[in-house]
Amino acid sequence: MKVAVLAESAVGERRVALVPEVAGALGTKGFEIIVQSGAGQPAGSTDEEYASAGAKVLSGAEAIAGSDMVLRVIVDSGSVPDDFAHLRPGQALIAFLNPTGNLPVVQRLAEQGVSAFALELIPRITRAQSMDALSSMSTIAGYKAALLAANHLPKFFPMLMTAAGTLPPARALIIGAGVAGLQAIATCKRLGAIVEAFDVRPAVKEQVESLGARFVELKVSLDDTEDASGYAKEVSADTHVAELELIATRMAKNDVVITTALIPGKRAPILITRDMVGRMPRGSVIVDLAAPAGGNCEATVPGQTVVEQGVTIIGATSLLSDMASDASRMLSKNIFEFIMNLAPEGEIKLDLEDPIIRDTLVTHEGKILHEPTRLAIERGGAA
Repeated sequence: MKVAVLAESAVGERRVALVPEVAGALGTKGFEIIVQSGAGQPAGSTDEEYASAGAKVLSGAEAIAGSDMVLRVIVDSGSVPDDFAHLRPGQALIAFLNPTGNLPVVQRLAEQGVSAFALELIPRITRAQSMDALSSMSTIAGYKAALLAANHLPKFFPMLMTAAGTLPPARALIIGAGVAGLQAIATCKRLGAIVEAFDVRPAVKEQVESLGARFVELKVSLDDTEDASGYAKEVSADTHVAELELIATRMAKNDVVITTALIPGKRAPILITRDMVGRMPRGSVIVDLAAPAGGNCEATVPGQTVVEQGVTIIGATSLLSDMASDASRMLSKNIFEFIMNLAPEGEIKLDLEDPIIRDTLVTHEGKILHEPTRLAIERGGAA
């Protein structure tokens, strides 16, 4: 089987789907790797390194035409990439697709007969942990968020005892204790801050406390906060009001707030209003990791850093590209394991009894198989 690694078309995206060492590892499993010239350059991998690992280096059109499977990190929302015109029926595509937010692309892939797999739909089950690209990327985002906060805060994170007196430690509130939130907690703690964390899911309390943070708890029903896979889901209106009230009480007590709350396929929930921003001490910092989905803070401007009522609000959308080298390494290993599950003997085996394959397969043989995306298109959501 021939596997093509494409250069990224999304503006500012610097990751690559396979680094040379993982491309070489796939080669030892009987796959032939074709890399678009320059695909790895933004992540620090040269064409020569791919060639040394046994890959062929070709132009984008040649790579697609000569392959059975196409790899790309992300398919940007808004328009169909030009090189997708070269995709043909029966080819497989593996990428972060954001299918419910990328309806025109999904429709085009279905029309072209492409079997498209969305990495963000890998189920949260034990067997899929090594393939969980979403968690890998969330780890990076949480780490970078803590560093950004420390860089912008006009205070030390740790307590310092100096000849000029004792400086108290910074206080940080992490909203959302998923993978990104837990990594943000751990990094803030390592930097010396006093950390507390809020999540509507009571089940994460033990994880938060194991990292040395205080858990800010909201008494709610588990069924109202967590889906079958363990991810946070959109809560009821009453619960949302209660969580806003609770968060509001914590704003004045913290120098840093890092938000991570996302709802798959929807705009990120607003958890911090402008009024809440005004309650924070001047010079405080909010890092909004939900900025690519609109933001958890009402004052967030995606892709920009703004100052509102003396508070710096960071709506960074390029944190993963800022860590392109290690992000690509982690993603490559996830994709390697996914491919080995999908094509264990060098040929794609579409076992729809396998939840990993079934849940990630968005289009196949002209049909849209991902039900939320199909329903969105049927409701007229496509452009």
